[in-house]
Amino acid sequence: MNLALGIVSDEISPDFNEALRHGSEWRLSIYELRVLRSGRVPAIEPKEFQEVLGLVKDRGATVSALSPGIFKHNLSQKAGINVEINETLPRTIEMAGQLGTEMIIVFGFQREAGEPESRVNDWLEYMQRASEVASKAGVTLAIENEPGFWADSGFNTAALIRRVGTPNLGANWDPCNGYGTEEQPYPGGYEAVKDVIVNVHVKDTRKGSLIQCVPVGEGAIDWKGQIAAIVRDRIVNHVTIETHCLPLIENSRKNVDTLRSYLRQA
Repeated sequence: MNLALGIVSDEISPDFNEALRHGSEWRLSIYELRVLRSGRVPAIEPKEFQEVLGLVKDRGATVSALSPGIFKHNLSQKAGINVEINETLPRTIEMAGQLGTEMIIVFGFQREAGEPESRVNDWLEYMQRASEVASKAGVTLAIENEPGFWADSGFNTAALIRRVGTPNLGANWDPCNGYGTEEQPYPGGYEAVKDVIVNVHVKDTRKGSLIQCVPVGEGAIDWKGQIAAIVRDRIVNHVTIETHCLPLIENSRKNVDTLRSYLRQA
């Protein structure tokens, strides 16, 4: 299996043209869109979106997913969640269609201190509604696990996705974001979630999931083992670099080189 590499474009630069320039030098052609010069998708200026559409076409780039940052609310913030389901998600879906991608990355709702387990029913209802909106457009929603959220570990993320039970809802597996939960992200978390993985983010850390991010291979995540397992299990056809440590261009390039070395070994 040939596993390709992609990158979140703003992990190079929020200027998409600059991100493509560096990415092409590194032989990358797959980009996830999150933050651009005028804001986070879909809340970007129409002029900039037209520029992005032109660049994607002219450079032969592939947009793998859009990440609008939705469902980071607590479940009690009903008004905000409804706006995201009824307004932000449809706008993102429309943008995804123009860019030729069928994947949108979402989150799994932040947990409040002492929140009762019965609140999971609200979680399931919101995700069911969001999945239905996306399904009508042929779009897959990928829940990114994150510490402090209902969907935090691989095990919890997979269990929630299975309870919703819609075919267009999967996991955006981020082993680094699983670091610090009750499980070891690889192999434990991966084995728990692998059957529902539809996308993978690659970053590394020495402390917490996001407290001290470092280039891949310099932190606590066994990326060599994780990459080998993804190749072996044919989980996805590409993984997406999410550098998260400065300087972005230098460390993103370093991550590309490190991951290519892991792929050669795999």
